[in-house]
This record gives sequence, C-alpha cells and structure tokens, in this order.
Amino acid sequence: MPDDEQFLRRAIKLAGSAREDGNPPFGSLLVGPDGGVLVEARNSSITDADITAHPELKLARWAARELEAATAAATTMYTSCQPCPMCTGAIERSGLGRVVFALSTEQLATLKPPNGLPGVQLDGPALFEEARVPVDGYYV
Repeated sequence: MPDDEQFLRRAIKLAGSAREDGNPPFGSLLVGPDGGVLVEARNSSITDADITAHPELKLARWAARELEAATAAATTMYTSCQPCPMCTGAIERSGLGRVVFALSTEQLATLKPPNGLPGVQLDGPALFEEARVPVDGYYV
C-alpha cells in the first residue's frame, strides 16, 4: 500500500512518545477503509500499572466495541513492532483485516536484553470429556 511507510512512521513517533512518558516504546494506529486514522494508542503499561496496556490491545478492544464487522475487516493496524501473542489474539478476535509492523519480534530481541522472567509451566490437556461440556455447541 502506498501509505504504509507514512503510517509506520506515525506508529514509530507514538512509540517515541510512549518512551518519553516512561513507558515501553511501542505505538500503534488504526486506519479505516477510507485511509483515515480512526484511533491511535501508545504503550502505557508503566504509567497505568497495567501489564496489558499495549497499544495493539487497546486498538483491538476499541475496534471490537466501536466497529461493525465489515468495517473492522477493512481496517489496517500500523504498529511500531510486531504484536506479541496476547495482542495477536486480540487482533484476530476483533476482526481487524491487516497489520503492518516496523520491527519484527526477532529484530526487537536484538535490541533488548532477555526479560529474566521465569518460564511458565503449562500442564495439559486433561479432563477432556468434562471440560468439553460447557464448550460443546457454543461455536456453532
């Protein structure tokens, strides 16, 4: 798309603004089907004391609340970095049509040290017959 670089540059500026405010340097914007900017967001996980305050998640939530499905599918999210798995899940569920990012996850990893957090142990699946009861038939 011809305006991709312009919108990515805006996402990068939003990332810089987030950093200036003491937050992780990530920014995003959502562009509608007509090419106009619908909404912008910056990471605010530090200032909001909310580990989920990623700009991509904020925009996905906004789109899910404010846009009809057909409009959401015709939007493009521009973001300074490839969305994390949490944000990717929200983007998929919100029905957004396209995401364009500047830095890949691999590129970001070369710019920051490991997070030092312990890995989370996941055990499962288990109790399939019992666990399926409340889910079975919901997604029909």
